[in-house]
Amino acid sequence: MSTVPLSVLDLVPVVSGSDAGAAVRNAVDLARSADALGYSRYWVAEHHLNPGVAGTSPAVVLALLGGATERIRLGSAAVLTAHRTALSVVEEFGLLDAAFPGRIDLGLGRSKLRAPGKGAGEAPPPPTPVQQDNRYAPNGLLLPPPFSPGALLTSPRFALQAALLQQPGAATPHYDRLVADVLSLLAGTYRSEPGVEARPVPGAGAPIELWIMGSSPGESAEVAGQQGLRFGANYHVAPSAVIDAVTAYRTAFRPSAGLAAPYVSVSADVVVADDDETARELATGYALWTLSIRSGQGAIPFPTPEEARVHTWTDEERALVQDRVDTQFVGSADTVVRRLAQLQEATGADELAITTITHDHADRVRSYELLAKAWLG
Repeated sequence: MSTVPLSVLDLVPVVSGSDAGAAVRNAVDLARSADALGYSRYWVAEHHLNPGVAGTSPAVVLALLGGATERIRLGSAAVLTAHRTALSVVEEFGLLDAAFPGRIDLGLGRSKLRAPGKGAGEAPPPPTPVQQDNRYAPNGLLLPPPFSPGALLTSPRFALQAALLQQPGAATPHYDRLVADVLSLLAGTYRSEPGVEARPVPGAGAPIELWIMGSSPGESAEVAGQQGLRFGANYHVAPSAVIDAVTAYRTAFRPSAGLAAPYVSVSADVVVADDDETARELATGYALWTLSIRSGQGAIPFPTPEEARVHTWTDEERALVQDRVDTQFVGSADTVVRRLAQLQEATGADELAITTITHDHADRVRSYELLAKAWLG
C-alpha cells in the first residue's frame, strides 16, 4: 500500500492479572512477529515507577530482543538522559552493536527530571497560553488542544522518581552538550580539556544510528536539526504539537556527515481488529490507562474492557485524556490505514512508529499483523 516503513514502539506493558515477567516474554514474542512481518524497527521506551510498564531499561530489553530476532533494527525511544552520562549510554549501546552489529538505533530523549542547568527543587516555569479548541492540519488531521503537564511534573510520584534516579548533588548537563558528547564518543574523537582521549570500547566507531525524540518544537527538535540527526516526533504523546515539532526540526536542520536531508519518524497509537466494533472493544481500557498516567499516579496495569467499564468518569477526567482518546487510531485495517496515511501526509513522515496496547497479547500481535498486511502488502 505504501513505501513508508512501519516500526514498532513498545512500552513493554503489564496488563491486569499478569506480571512483569509475562510482559517481557510478550515483548520477545512480538519482536519475533514484527521481524517476520516486515516492520523496519523495534523500539522500546524507558519509564520508571509505573506498575503497568515493565520497560525500565531499554538496553536490557533490546539485548533480549536481539537474541530472538534476525533482521529488524532495535532501538530506544528513548533513553532518558537527565540521569545518564554520555559515556554510560554509548558503552551500553556499543555492547548492543557488538552483539547485533549494524542493527542498533540509539534514541535520546530530553527527560524532565530537572530543567537543563537548573536544580531539581526549582519550580517549573509558568505555563504558556494554549489553544482551547481543536485545530486541523490542511488535510484534516486532528490537532487537539495540548495537555499541560504542570500538575504531573509537580506530583509526589514524579518528585520521588527524580530523587531515586538522580545521584545526590548531580547536575544534569545541557541537552545539546550531552548529545554532542554522545556523537564525539561514538566517532572516537572525544577529548577532555587537557586533551586526554576517551575512546569507549565497545562504542567508538560503532555504526549506531542516532535519533533525537521530541514532543514539541522546543530544544529536542532544534538540537536534532542543528546536529543533522534523525528526529522522532510523538503524535501519540503530544498530538497537538506534532506539526510544529517536525516543522521546527526541518527549519533547524543542517546536513551532517551521516544525514544529508531531514528524516522524521512519527508515532501513532493504534488498535486494529477484523472490524471497527471489535477494535473499539479491544481499546476500551485505553482511556482509563491514560488517565492513570495523566493524573500522576503512574500507569496502571492495562485493564480489561470489563474492568474499564466499571469506572465512573467525571467531566474533569474526560477532559484530561480527551486528546489522547481522540487521536488513537482504532478500527479495521482499512480504517486505520486511512488515518495513518493522513498522519503521514500531514507530517511528511519518512517512517511511522506504531504503538499498540491491548489486554490480551494475542489481540496485540494480531493488530500488528493486520496492519502490516494492509500497509506493507
